[in-house]
Amino acid sequence: MRHTTQIDLENQYDLVAVKLGVMNPEDVRRLTITDALVDTGAPGLCLPTSLIEQLGLTPIKVTRARTATGIVDRMLYSAVQFTILERASLMQITDLPEGSPVLVGHMVLEHLDLCLDIKEGLIYNPAHDGEWITEIL
Repeated sequence: MRHTTQIDLENQYDLVAVKLGVMNPEDVRRLTITDALVDTGAPGLCLPTSLIEQLGLTPIKVTRARTATGIVDRMLYSAVQFTILERASLMQITDLPEGSPVLVGHMVLEHLDLCLDIKEGLIYNPAHDGEWITEIL
């Protein structure tokens, strides 16, 4: 069964520039994706290159990734602040070919203490009674 979620993305460098007083809050590059695919087989947060460009993310390094079609090179980009179900965290982005859906992987769910329920989709971790419990990193 296919599960999607809404995810809000903000360029982390822009958010820091706002805190430093060198950028206006309304100039922060941000996107809302209403149909991001929850993919527990994906590790992190993956975006097609056009969305990476819209967010103005900076390439960091090429990394090797295992995909359904084999090992490929992917670019790792600067971090975004992401929000799902009113919980927010930071993560670097991995690129995807154009036309791919935004992928929300298992590390995203772990950061936000969310679980994928087959019937209900994304839910707060029931083991924590709705309280956000995170691992010490």
